Amino acid sequence: MRCPFCDNEDTSVIETRLASNENALRRRRQCEACSKRFTTYERMELEELRVIKKNGTKERFDIEKMKRGMNRALEKRPVEENQVQAAVDSIVRKLRASEMTEIPSKEIGNLVMRELRKTDKVAYVRFASVYKDFEDIDEFVKEIKKVSPKKAKITLKQN
Repeated sequence: MRCPFCDNEDTSVIETRLASNENALRRRRQCEACSKRFTTYERMELEELRVIKKNGTKERFDIEKMKRGMNRALEKRPVEENQVQAAVDSIVRKLRASEMTEIPSKEIGNLVMRELRKTDKVAYVRFASVYKDFEDIDEFVKEIKKVSPKKAKITLKQN
């Protein structure tokens, strides 16, 4: 590792620990020539995930885009940010564990729905209504009954 101050190649590691997000190593180093200290981060490089959209096009998997969709469904719901982040982390772990580098958007949507169903049932129904593109109210009612079959006593009166 080159010293950022004097460009010397000889540096020594003084301390190594996990970075705050635990996805990287934080190393404190000291230059052997000028004795100045600096910090480096070491992250594992993972193969980029790609999403196969419904129309067949492919794009880079964007964690923030997925999280925005989840947050939209969770808007004004009593869910903490750390719960959302835990759900996002769980989804990403499952995607990485699959060892697939190209994932159909449908699979990602299903993972999001599973996590939202565990986190907040109202957010789950909100997300499902958009994701599944309900055609009519009957589909919406059917989804609500799946989430809470004992409590859902919804009947639609036809005029």
